[in-house]
Amino acid sequence: MLRELLIRNRSYRRFQQNKLIDIDTLKELVEHTRFCPSGRNLQPLKYILVNTPDLCSKVFPNLAWAGYLNDWDGPSVGEQPSAYIIILEDQRLTKSSQWDQGIAAQTIMLGAVEHNLGGCIIASVKKDSLSAVLKLPDYIEIVLVLAIGYPIEKVVVDDIDLSGDIKYWRDNEQVHHVPKRKLDDLIWAVNPD
Repeated sequence: MLRELLIRNRSYRRFQQNKLIDIDTLKELVEHTRFCPSGRNLQPLKYILVNTPDLCSKVFPNLAWAGYLNDWDGPSVGEQPSAYIIILEDQRLTKSSQWDQGIAAQTIMLGAVEHNLGGCIIASVKKDSLSAVLKLPDYIEIVLVLAIGYPIEKVVVDDIDLSGDIKYWRDNEQVHHVPKRKLDDLIWAVNPD
């Protein structure tokens, strides 16, 4: 079951923008993070839930999409996310929560898959601009933005070919291909002496 969730949990970048996500679903996704490990158990992460078209339209221009797709500026109107979960770090507690951030983001995205949602974890964010939009105090830093919606694109995992190229790409039918290393390429050693 976990393997199935992991395979379905791809980085989706095109959505049914008009299919809204209710706030209770977003709260449930964040609730999962309460049970995640946290470095020194500081629990420094906070979340902003965004699910209104007006606020989504203010978040969207502060994000960069798909760096390897040079000829694509991100989802067009009608294909943009219908919700965001913005992950914040309360810097009064710590300024180094990167492990917590990754664990929380993956947990939320796996929960989203259970709801037949998809999303994309975005670290390329215009933080100053988005912080101003959200009126954040200076001790709260945006660390990640999770774009969430009902995906309309197909994403497939391919084995990395002989070229070793790890860049994702889209074919002529707009299927998004994500090259992944093979298991044997990941394991350095088994029972090393």
